[in-house]
Amino acid sequence: MTEREKMLAGQLYDCGDEELLTQWHKAKDLVRDFNRTDSADSREKERILNELLGGKGKNLWITAPFYVDYGNNIYFGNNCEVNMNCTFLDDNLIQIGDNALIAPNVQIYTAFHPTNAIDRFGEPKADGSFEFCKTQTAPVIIGNNVWIGGGAIIMPGVTIGNNVVIGAGSIVTKDIPNDVVAYGNPCRVMRKNL
Repeated sequence: MTEREKMLAGQLYDCGDEELLTQWHKAKDLVRDFNRTDSADSREKERILNELLGGKGKNLWITAPFYVDYGNNIYFGNNCEVNMNCTFLDDNLIQIGDNALIAPNVQIYTAFHPTNAIDRFGEPKADGSFEFCKTQTAPVIIGNNVWIGGGAIIMPGVTIGNNVVIGAGSIVTKDIPNDVVAYGNPCRVMRKNL
């Protein structure tokens, strides 16, 4: 099993793997180009997003700056907007449904590390250095018609249902069902979304 296959399967994997680093560097270069593209140059931004992302529907608007790990594990539905300064650590699938509104400074994480330092780094080498940090992943799935408020953090393995509002500054650690407004730290359902 390759390190990429382990990564997508949620197993411990080596972030320093050559194939993964090649894609990581490619994504960083594409994001750098996207973030430097003139704001009105929609054709160039579209070209970059087509090369960067795993897939996207119609009418995707991403305001720079935008940051990713690999890019090719991110999938958008139709009519989505991502405001400035969002970070998507797509070490596993990030799937976002139709009509999503993602406010500034939202962070979506699919990666996490073992809590035990030895499991994270292994034993120190003879020269005192460590290997790349070992990582695991879990996908993040976001339904249709979801609004994620500014500064929210979506943790690995979370599914957010359809017609959901996540309040600004929330830390979403568990699944959120359809048709609700949820907020807080940790994020929890506060009421039905009428």
